[in-house]
Amino acid sequence: MISLAERFPVKFCNSRGIDHELLSPNDHKGLSRIQYADATDIDHLLKLLPAGQQKMNSLRAFERARILRQVSSLIKEEAEAWALLISTEGGKPLKDARIEVDRSQVTLDLCAEEALRISGENLPMERTTAAINRVAFTYREAIGPVLAISAFNHPLNNIAHQLGCAIASGCAVVVKPAPATPLSAFKLEDFFLKAGLPDGCLFILNADIPEIEKIASASAISYVSFIGSAKVGWNLRKIIAPGTRLSLEHGGQAPAIIREDADLEQAVQALIRGAFYHAGQVCISTQRIFVHHSLFKNFLASFHKETLKLKIGDARSETTDVGPLIRSGEVTRISSWITEAIQQGARLVTGNEVSGSASQYLSPTILAHVPLTSKVMKDEIFGPVVCINPYEDEKELVNYLGQSEYVFEGCIFTRDISSAMKMARDLSLMTIVINDHNAYRVDWMPFGGHKLSGLGMGGVKYSVEEMTRLKQVIIKY
Repeated sequence: MISLAERFPVKFCNSRGIDHELLSPNDHKGLSRIQYADATDIDHLLKLLPAGQQKMNSLRAFERARILRQVSSLIKEEAEAWALLISTEGGKPLKDARIEVDRSQVTLDLCAEEALRISGENLPMERTTAAINRVAFTYREAIGPVLAISAFNHPLNNIAHQLGCAIASGCAVVVKPAPATPLSAFKLEDFFLKAGLPDGCLFILNADIPEIEKIASASAISYVSFIGSAKVGWNLRKIIAPGTRLSLEHGGQAPAIIREDADLEQAVQALIRGAFYHAGQVCISTQRIFVHHSLFKNFLASFHKETLKLKIGDARSETTDVGPLIRSGEVTRISSWITEAIQQGARLVTGNEVSGSASQYLSPTILAHVPLTSKVMKDEIFGPVVCINPYEDEKELVNYLGQSEYVFEGCIFTRDISSAMKMARDLSLMTIVINDHNAYRVDWMPFGGHKLSGLGMGGVKYSVEEMTRLKQVIIKY
């Protein structure tokens, strides 16, 4: 284990010697002991940030782009090792971890491109006599130090987005990885230093909530990027310093609508992926499927059949489709929600079976005819559970979905694109995918939710814009 003092030129005190044991969700075996910062460390870090920002200010756009491209190349060289690390610490199936590694390279290359695109505009003058003999233009500059608080489910690509966009924008950055998946962050930090990022421009910080709140509320932080639970995110909004910008990426309930003219096989295959990818631990995982009543019986039977084909097991296995949940406590919580729904009248079609040495494996679960008042229909499950209900009146369904406090992604399956486009306009969702699952995303798209689902917008181009600010120059001649 490399200590904070070894990573930074000025020693971190950490007199209490706080550390935490990191366990793999696959088998609950120890991976490392991770040192956590205390309040004294945070004070020290905040004193280091201005010097780090000064170093970032001296890096030109082409230099930042070169660093980002170099890190992308370094990841490519060690792609398989990266995938295994993601599977080991985060429990993501190996075949999906490989996809994440590929995506992270694209993300960093996109960040490099955006570093070179940051610009302002010439403003037209002489529209009135007050503007005669004046030239005006704008440009964008780094907003200042960024605090990036990340999530476990994409331990490389989430941080590639948050860290990559900060570097592209010219911001010093403090990354707080998820407690369960810090090793990917450490490895990525090493790659950035190897690529030539000046020392003191990037800090990886492991800490508990009080320490994180201390840094988030500091006036030295200009921007907070948060990926995680709504409870924590909205609390951050309350405590950040005046003038600090904030982006929040929470979760949703990801509804899927199967219209009566849908291609049933296409819908089943796509939604199996949407519902059970990474054991449902994705903010846009398919949670609720509404099937036209004329197709309901056939859809449910086919979806059930395909679900039973999924292999549950150690994420490091080549054949695993569904790995463990990140913590055994999540299994307990999700199972209690399933039990509650059944007690309220839902039918358990399959699943809700717990296994594994640490009881961290929950089999893919299908609930049918689920009461709309149950937790699994009202709140974000964040697990391998999907609710399938029939519907008859499309307008009533759209009105029902519009009542949700979560506004993120959804999908529609239909052969009638005209009707799909009308429904897309009527649905109060940020993103609607037509004829694919609602967890579809590529990294140059805007990404984020509204209402309880978040604040601000992700996606490389959009995040870089958020992490820069406009400056105007007016010249009289």
